[in-house]
Amino acid sequence: MLIYACTIAALLCFLLHIIHRRQRCRYPLLIDYPILGMFPPILLNLTWIHDFVTELLKQHEGKTADFMGPWFTKMDFIVTSNPINVRHITIKKFHNYVKGPEFREIFHAFGGAMVANDSETWKHARSLLSPLVKQTSFESFYQKTTRKKLHSALLPLLDQVQKQGMVVDLQEVFNRFTFDNICSTILGFDPGSLSIDFPKIATEIAFNEAEECMFYRHIVPRCVWKLQEWLQIGPEKKMSEACKTFDQFLYSCIESKRKELKENDPLLDDQAHVDNDMPLLTTLIREEKGKKEYDNKFIRDSVYGFLEGGRSTIASALTWFFWLVAKNPLVEAKILEEIKDNFGDEKKLVYLHADMYETMRLYPPVPFERKQAIEADVLPSGHHVHANAMILFSLYAMGRFEDVWGEDCLEFKPERWISDRGGIVYVPSYKFFSFNAGPRTCLGKDMSLVQLKMVAATILRNYRIHPVEVHVPIPSYSIILLMKDGFKVRVTKREP
Repeated sequence: MLIYACTIAALLCFLLHIIHRRQRCRYPLLIDYPILGMFPPILLNLTWIHDFVTELLKQHEGKTADFMGPWFTKMDFIVTSNPINVRHITIKKFHNYVKGPEFREIFHAFGGAMVANDSETWKHARSLLSPLVKQTSFESFYQKTTRKKLHSALLPLLDQVQKQGMVVDLQEVFNRFTFDNICSTILGFDPGSLSIDFPKIATEIAFNEAEECMFYRHIVPRCVWKLQEWLQIGPEKKMSEACKTFDQFLYSCIESKRKELKENDPLLDDQAHVDNDMPLLTTLIREEKGKKEYDNKFIRDSVYGFLEGGRSTIASALTWFFWLVAKNPLVEAKILEEIKDNFGDEKKLVYLHADMYETMRLYPPVPFERKQAIEADVLPSGHHVHANAMILFSLYAMGRFEDVWGEDCLEFKPERWISDRGGIVYVPSYKFFSFNAGPRTCLGKDMSLVQLKMVAATILRNYRIHPVEVHVPIPSYSIILLMKDGFKVRVTKREP
């Protein structure tokens, strides 16, 4: 009798669980299989996951649907690419939608960085860091550093490549360029990873591996990656080793800078604060005088957030930009015509600015964002949000909807960003989300756009880029939208 009772109880629990899932899953993204949920089709289409999700959302009213993960894994999401929902989440109901503890667990490499924090902790960190990043002197230093790296490393490397007729991975070149550049800007230290022999730089490799592991944590149940973390096997072993590598690097840079400043005693020098050649790390250490917030941990987390935000995201945008331009010679001709008369003045490169926006519309460097609801809510699309529900919105899909961008939404068409008066068309941030929206809008947006235009204009003015392969690249398994096998190209000198 006990066996029968247990069997009946198990069946009842099974049925109740199915009923509960169906009640919560009013707008299923996919077929909800027993035990495995909607996970099998995701795994089968992982190679083209962003396009797969885009096509699924096109079939759902309001471009919003429920994704149910394997049973008892807490991998249930509301998936949306509806700009009005995004506006609701990131602006109108900003305080109800947070990163949440699960985000901080998955992205634990960020530590207490501003990007991973919520509420008062986030607001306090942003209030401390925003004035420092927005200083005219820091923006000037950023541009000066970028220009110096361009002429001392990137152009000489491309010159060697074209002279030797080599095939080079342009994505790898941009990864190394942006890594060196952001380290110089933030830490005041150039790792020197950009050279023709492509030296192995442990810290640069560690950042890449950490990004891949963060993506991995999104596609497997928490219990799986937690077990791997405990056993130190698989991707989680790489994650642990990566964290140790860049922590050693960052703390070493912090201590070295502290020692340097202590010996020079710049705080006693009235001219110190008008020094234009001042990396952010120097500013942070100088600002800490009398402020308990600026301990080593706070500085480490802050600089890590800026390094991550200004490294592979820029490399991603540049890689996809040059791939798209190579496919569209008329676009390239218009860019060349513009930089012919305005080279060196990035503010006047309006068409190139439009090209960058159009690139990030189709290939956003961060292809998805996640939020967690504090309280129950109803989205403008009519979808109900339970308390603590996870929401995933696809920036990649958002740029591929006809009712948002027009019938030509899949075309690379920079002209859509140019107004009749020749300026950049205003598009709300919740519709073009590459720099986030609302209170969390990226602090480095303007500096990033200047760097993108500076690098693109300099390369196009001097060289022609010829892709070796013509097929559409496969996105990498990472939180950053990079090309899985890189971007192999040949480089030829452009005639004056």
